[in-house]
Amino acid sequence: MRPATGAAAALPAALAAAAAREQAGGGGRGRVGLCVLCGLPAAGKSTLARALRRRLPQRAGWDCAVFPYDDLVPPEAFGPREPGAEPPSPPGWKRSRREVLQCLESFVRALVGAEPLSGPGASSLPAWERFVGCCRRQGLPVGPAGSQAGARSYRTPAAASRPLFLVLDDNFYYQSMRYEVYQLARKYSLSFCQLFLECPLECCLQRNRQRSHPLPDQTICLMARKIEMPDLEKNSWEQNSLILNGLDCTVEDNEQIISLLATALENPVMQNEENTEQKEADRAICAASTVHRADQACRRVISQTMKDAKDKNVLPSEMKSLAEELNKLKAEFLDDLRQGDGLKNQSSDPATRVISSFQHEATNVVNKYIFK
Repeated sequence: MRPATGAAAALPAALAAAAAREQAGGGGRGRVGLCVLCGLPAAGKSTLARALRRRLPQRAGWDCAVFPYDDLVPPEAFGPREPGAEPPSPPGWKRSRREVLQCLESFVRALVGAEPLSGPGASSLPAWERFVGCCRRQGLPVGPAGSQAGARSYRTPAAASRPLFLVLDDNFYYQSMRYEVYQLARKYSLSFCQLFLECPLECCLQRNRQRSHPLPDQTICLMARKIEMPDLEKNSWEQNSLILNGLDCTVEDNEQIISLLATALENPVMQNEENTEQKEADRAICAASTVHRADQACRRVISQTMKDAKDKNVLPSEMKSLAEELNKLKAEFLDDLRQGDGLKNQSSDPATRVISSFQHEATNVVNKYIFK
């Protein structure tokens, strides 16, 4: 295990402090924490999540609920689109992840405010039903409130004094994905921490192949190239993080995990009082400009690559496939740029890096057709 956080308090002291705070706080809902589990598929996240749910009530006296994104994001969100159909905007998987966060925020808002838990609009109703089902399976009795027929309103359990950790089990391979959860914690002054499962790619591939519904190897390999580990030096919001060995990580043998959770519980994220709206607007403008520049440059690369392929006598029947492959590659690179842009200070221009990488990948793609 490699900690990506400052020296945490010793476990007994941290737990004692947490217990003292709860006793002093009197009645009402205890503090709520968001714990993000991240890492490659088959790195051991779900195993750790189940262990946390089993051990936290016993070891620390905290409640724990696990929200596996595999259960909350439907498989069809990742499916291929119909031939000739325009790509959805945003992509299905991104829209589903956004709906999960909206459901989570509704749940959190009810927890901290003791108010009715109301579902989203009709368009997000399937996501809400999956979320509520996940709660019920873990003993969180979010049942219908009131007797009005057809009402989509739910109430949380009676206020409880014990702390509650909500564990989000997903790959979270972009820092931007994890930052969205941090923003939610900051909005409601919740605790926040991250557990990153580091596991060799070959081990993840081998474990994945043994699953009943394995992912394609290429999906995991692509994610391994894109994944962004917690970066304490650049991102102050990732202070409460641990990088764990996915080969032998067990919560029973690893008190550093509980110590991290206790430290996070004692130090909830404070709401940012400074004016962030203008900063967000400026960041959005900058991001749009960066993506636009990268898009234009990638289009020029595709145009030149197609010309080179034609000059090398690539068959007309294969030119169409080449164009489709290059445009799909461009879309992936631009999506990566949108995901990672604006969250941290970059030492170099992100658009330049994307263009350079795209040029390299485009050359590899066209070479497959030229040297057949």
